[in-house]
Amino acid sequence: VQLVESGGGSVQAGGSLRLSCAASGITFNDYIMGWFRQAPGKEREGVADITSFDDSASYGDSVKGRFTISTDNAKTMVYLQMISLNPEDTAVYYCPIGLVLRRLILPTWRTKLWYYRGQGTQIIVSS
Repeated sequence: VQLVESGGGSVQAGGSLRLSCAASGITFNDYIMGWFRQAPGKEREGVADITSFDDSASYGDSVKGRFTISTDNAKTMVYLQMISLNPEDTAVYYCPIGLVLRRLILPTWRTKLWYYRGQGTQIIVSS
């Protein structure tokens, strides 16, 4: 599986950016794609993810209401639309892909297992 991110760059606080991630060689049937980020000296942070089988999306608390994740119909592209960016959003953004383990009978649950990620794209937000 190969994942290639694009769309990073520098922007002033309050600005917007759209990240794209192209996936190829996917061998999973039901998978999940997403974005996480890592800033210097900080732990990796989950930003958003979306499932291929039911388009269920989830977001990290720090980006809810500002970021929107989406995919194309073929489920080989994942996008992250970001608005109202602030300096705390400065980080390298990575696009991972993985599987979702699911229990379909009550009580239902889901567990995400991440397997691959891209090389990342840098976002710098200046104040």
